Amino acid sequence: MNTDLAWLFETPTRLMFFTGKGGVGKTSLACAVAVKLADLGKRVLLVSTDPASNLGQVFQQEIGEQVPTSIAGVHGLDALNINPESAAQAYRDRIVGPVRGLLPEDVVKGMEEQLSGGCTTEIAAFDEFTGLLSNERATEQYDHILFDTAPTGHTLRLLQLPTAWSQFLDSNTSGASCLGPLAGLEKHREQYADAVAQLADGSKTTLVLVARPLPSALAEASRTSHELTALGIRNQRLIVNGLFPVREGNDPIAISLRQRQLQALSEIPSELASLPKIYVELKPNNMVGMDALRALLASSPAPTPMLAECPRVSRVAFPPLSSLIDSMASGDHGMIMVLGKGGVGKTTIAAAIAVGLAKLGHDVHLTTTDPAAHLAFSVESNFPNLFVDRIDPQVERERYRQHVLQTKGKDLDASGLALLEEDLRSPCTEEIAVFQAFSRVLLESRKKFVVVDTAPTGHTLLLLDATGAYHREVVRHQQSSGHVVTPMMRLQDPEQTKMLIVTLPETTPVLEAESLQSDLRRAGIEPWAWVINSSLAAAVPSDPLLVARACSEIEHIDRVREVSGKVALVPFLPTDPSGSEQLLKLAAS
Repeated sequence: MNTDLAWLFETPTRLMFFTGKGGVGKTSLACAVAVKLADLGKRVLLVSTDPASNLGQVFQQEIGEQVPTSIAGVHGLDALNINPESAAQAYRDRIVGPVRGLLPEDVVKGMEEQLSGGCTTEIAAFDEFTGLLSNERATEQYDHILFDTAPTGHTLRLLQLPTAWSQFLDSNTSGASCLGPLAGLEKHREQYADAVAQLADGSKTTLVLVARPLPSALAEASRTSHELTALGIRNQRLIVNGLFPVREGNDPIAISLRQRQLQALSEIPSELASLPKIYVELKPNNMVGMDALRALLASSPAPTPMLAECPRVSRVAFPPLSSLIDSMASGDHGMIMVLGKGGVGKTTIAAAIAVGLAKLGHDVHLTTTDPAAHLAFSVESNFPNLFVDRIDPQVERERYRQHVLQTKGKDLDASGLALLEEDLRSPCTEEIAVFQAFSRVLLESRKKFVVVDTAPTGHTLLLLDATGAYHREVVRHQQSSGHVVTPMMRLQDPEQTKMLIVTLPETTPVLEAESLQSDLRRAGIEPWAWVINSSLAAAVPSDPLLVARACSEIEHIDRVREVSGKVALVPFLPTDPSGSEQLLKLAAS
């Protein structure tokens, strides 16, 4: 396989965007490419707009958020860390500030929640870096500007819509929406149009899709490629990062890992098959410091690490997943919601929990929104007390879409309807639609265990609560002699609902999981436990490269221990678990 990155440096475009799902290594690769270009004598600006950015950790120095910072040890390289959360807060203050004290407090809170989702954060970040692109005085000194995290197709479509954004928002007084920040962006319309045009100009811009050699990461890259191509952004490249190198040895974990990666690459989605692509081998160490970054793109293979360098790997001691299952089983019913970013294995964890509870004799309903759920849900149910089904996100989304169009859309003009249609394609819309399906099974959890794979974020819950006002209205109208329990109250009750956050022992997944925990806490929901999945440290490999990788997990495992009082550790498995027996073994590992 070709591991030559020369096409990134022989005729590089002035703008380069690195994009991919969390944990695939896009920050490391963006940093490494920036260092390489600077080493070749170019003046380079590296800009991160990633909410989970760790530029400072990679370069081992503080990175400015307002003024670019010169990177020590690399002549010609500056870095800027645009904080999308700060940018989003600035929008919230600009939009909500003028109405504080004028509108009822619950209305203001609803506006704030509308402005707290991922769409707001992304569009606010987009505003920041389009401002940077339009500032010729700030950028004319650079030969190349690299962005860690590119805008999604959804954001770009929103910004291209020729509609009166603020008028639509003024009329959208009910129902969940992710369009809040657009009301404050009207004056920047020409600036955005210019930025989108630059993205589509192949002579100026290259979009680098980054993926791991795993089905979920490749599928995400394929969806991104398809969306951007439809918008005219065709100058795309693919980097497959973390390929296990060919090596001698009989470690079953190493053998299985490479086989699984090669299988995923042999089934690469058609959208990616025709793209120019290169493969970057898995490295033994974390991408921290200049030596590691320069080695990432080196043509020669990394030296095999010495086993003696990783003595802490045997010190990892956490309870298995089965210990959490036993704790859940102390009751005889309840909702168990399994949350986490894509690719962390939450579907498998949900299946293992359901099988474990069923084996203990409880009635269990396991449901998922994962389109590939049949892979992990090959439960071959030997348990008559375990019922397994799947909520189809596309069906639920279309049902919700039709309802909104028939109600809020019936009186809109063509431009307003176009904006509403785009809003209904946002990630938040699917979460809201799926949650409505979840609410149908919520009552079941009063009599049995209901295990839900892929739960809504705290933002979605608050958005529904704020716009629908269901929780507040029920509480306000209840008679003093009665006792009413709303769905939101059930989710906030740890005796009724247990939220589990699943992560991987890596930098970005842990940062994203911490953000998810904060999101839930804002909705008054305290996560019940964390699950660290697919840990090499817990699997105790013998291959030197994997032992080094296992050692690098320790700091992340320690971090999870700090942020959660209840944690289970699940080892990396040579093969994906399939069937009840293997799922039970996974839980007990």
